[in-house]
Amino acid sequence: MSKEFRQHKYEVPKGAVDLILVRHGESAAAVPGKPFPLHDGHGDPDLHANGVLQAKAVKEALKKYVFKSIYATDLKRTQQTAKPLAKYLKIPINIEAGLREVYLGDWEGGLFRMKAASKDLLYQEFLKHQEWGKIPGAESNSMIYRRVQNSLDLIYKRHQGQKVLAVIHGGIISAIMAMATGSTPLAFFGSSNGSISRVILESSKITLRTYNSCEHL
Repeated sequence: MSKEFRQHKYEVPKGAVDLILVRHGESAAAVPGKPFPLHDGHGDPDLHANGVLQAKAVKEALKKYVFKSIYATDLKRTQQTAKPLAKYLKIPINIEAGLREVYLGDWEGGLFRMKAASKDLLYQEFLKHQEWGKIPGAESNSMIYRRVQNSLDLIYKRHQGQKVLAVIHGGIISAIMAMATGSTPLAFFGSSNGSISRVILESSKITLRTYNSCEHL
């Protein structure tokens, strides 16, 4: 099977934003007793070596697209993933902090991964209720949706009729997909590192086109 991410032909409504979403590459492993550095309270690890390779694969998959703008969040792993493509296309990376990963409260710095791996009881409650706010000190679903919608509204206002790339996070891709489809909050939880998804923005309407394409990886 070809590893090329093929551009499917479909009609984009006039004035809409054709928004390509990339989940950042794999980030550094969480190590007990060595929490990630924090940026504005959020864990901020660099890419793992595998993530660097995934960023290069994303560049190869998307380098023929005509993007008007590239966005990343204020966390390093998204900027490092976007950099190879941005450099190739000679497009600056715009920072949109409103699309940063879910704030995990007491479980920041890599602890969330450890809780998931150990099947912690509170982690099981989070999954059962599909509510990020079950994690101590974390954002609630409603808080996440509100800030994500605000950022998507900004992108829509700036880029009507254009194709845009946003390199963001798994929790936020999950939120966007739930907002687009009306699914349960975690129906799309667990997109792959370096995966490519696609939505159409029309004012406050979000239409899902593709989710978690990994043929290029």
